[in-house]
Amino acid sequence: MSDMKRLANLMKELEDQLTVCMKCGMCQSVCPLFEQTGREADVARGKLALLDGLGREMFDDPKGVSERLSRCLLCGSCAANCPSGVNVLEIFMKARAILAGYMGLSPVKRAVLRGMLSHPGFFDRVTEWGSKFQDVFTKPVNDMVGTSCARYMSPLIGDRHFRPLAKTPFHKILPEKNTEPGASGIKAAFFVGCLLDKLFPNVAEAAVKVLDHHGVGVFMPSGQACCGIPAVSSGDAKTFEKLVRHNLERFGDGSYDYLITACATCTATIKEVWPMLIRDADIRDHVKALADKTLDINQFLVRNFKISPAMPGPGHDAAVVTYHDPCHLKKSLGVSAEPRALIQANPAYELKEMAEADWCCGLGGSFNLQYYETSARIGRKKRDNIRAIDPAVVATGCPACMIQISDMLSRAGDRIAVKHPVEIYAESLYLS
Repeated sequence: MSDMKRLANLMKELEDQLTVCMKCGMCQSVCPLFEQTGREADVARGKLALLDGLGREMFDDPKGVSERLSRCLLCGSCAANCPSGVNVLEIFMKARAILAGYMGLSPVKRAVLRGMLSHPGFFDRVTEWGSKFQDVFTKPVNDMVGTSCARYMSPLIGDRHFRPLAKTPFHKILPEKNTEPGASGIKAAFFVGCLLDKLFPNVAEAAVKVLDHHGVGVFMPSGQACCGIPAVSSGDAKTFEKLVRHNLERFGDGSYDYLITACATCTATIKEVWPMLIRDADIRDHVKALADKTLDINQFLVRNFKISPAMPGPGHDAAVVTYHDPCHLKKSLGVSAEPRALIQANPAYELKEMAEADWCCGLGGSFNLQYYETSARIGRKKRDNIRAIDPAVVATGCPACMIQISDMLSRAGDRIAVKHPVEIYAESLYLS
């Protein structure tokens, strides 16, 4: 009964929000998916028109509606450029929750989301086991990018070049941390996130070292869970709420000044999606308080410390680096100058801007798994813009973007390193 009541409330909210769309079509010019397909059904305006009759369509053709809704990167480009201020991401997430509540999750999604992701300890053990045996099924393919490919034909992996699981996840390198503020007088909680923990522990290590360097007290509880974005993107409201509650318990009463993440998607999820979708009265205020304290690490460092551009020393040739703006960082949170400031603080690098730096890389979370060829076509455009700069390094503030860019560069045979801005900044402090 409570689930049906929740679905009814979501449906009512959806109807109220859909009336804002003027059907002007501005979303067409900024949608990376529409650029590839030219299909009205793939752009926000087409999907919103579909949702206008969701109550009827859900009974007539639920699978068709679900399929069309899943063809979205959730990049937020449409919302960021909408003259009417339509919150497209919120509408699509609610619609997916309504459909998943009506149809149920597929067996695969149920196994991954409710069987594994919603149990953080079990998820950690599965990925740790996977890291030990991955070499049996995969082989290194590009040492500069750090990618591997399938050793044998695999329907799941296909032709992808991917970042392998870290030999040692970050939660094993540093299970927890709780230090008092130093010279800065600031205490910050650090939310690690799944991808930094399991694929890019080097980025998490750099983040913690930088915080220590600046005298920031760090609270990093053990047993952290996923931020919940894979669940909410799949319409699994139950797993999403369970993960939010789990993390609220770990991060306690908020006796710190900020909650910091080095993942653009985690930052946007905690700051915007948690308060948007969590309505339960017993945790709503806690969610709002935590969201208000949440900052991307680039923004936190530039806001609180004097980060200034550095000039290369005499006779020093700086390596060229270009920067990709993650959608969740620039379009959702307005963070763009700050990661560039961290990069420019390192005299060993010269920042050169690529064309369309804020155009989506094409990953889109599970979109990449369902529609890899379309995802790769969007990604190849990003690769071409990177390659035109001929950099030694491409940096980005989102580990998911790092995965996609690594795949595109590696498959093209490019030998360009992929780094996070906080790694480059840590190098300037001789902390890496």
